[in-house]
Amino acid sequence: MLKPGDAAPAFDLPCAFDDKLSHLSLSGIRSEMVVLFFYPRDFSFICPTEVIGFHKARAAFNAEHTSIVGVSVDDAESHRRWARELGSLGFPLLADAGGNLARKYGVFDDAEGTALRATFILDARRVVLYAVASPVNVGRSVSETLRVVRALRSGKLCPADWVPGADASPADPD
Repeated sequence: MLKPGDAAPAFDLPCAFDDKLSHLSLSGIRSEMVVLFFYPRDFSFICPTEVIGFHKARAAFNAEHTSIVGVSVDDAESHRRWARELGSLGFPLLADAGGNLARKYGVFDDAEGTALRATFILDARRVVLYAVASPVNVGRSVSETLRVVRALRSGKLCPADWVPGADASPADPD
């Protein structure tokens, strides 16, 4: 799995966005940061809770100059149908047929033939700032991902459970 400091592998993949099929490249994303999250499959049990969570939080991510991009091994047409079923999504879903992108990021599960549940936060140079993976049976926390984006953007030392406005300086030992 890629770790902080690693260059994010480029991509140019089919995607579904705004009820249309198109392509998206990493170089075409203009935001300062990118949250790239991998999930196992469309039309599953846990994945829609995360995808809808990111959709509901998109304004907060936009305020942080951060784009959201979802990725699974499903094809773009499946993504489009699923997004319709979910009530539309405010970010693209990449079609990583065969799992090549998931392999480049080190998050492909060969036994299942799907991506792991993994999140990467990329900076403006598209270097990995943050990477985390969880078991497929445990959904990720969208609010924690947003908290980490805010902490990274603050440029400060941010202790556990830091939130914007909280003291981010080390405690005075005296």
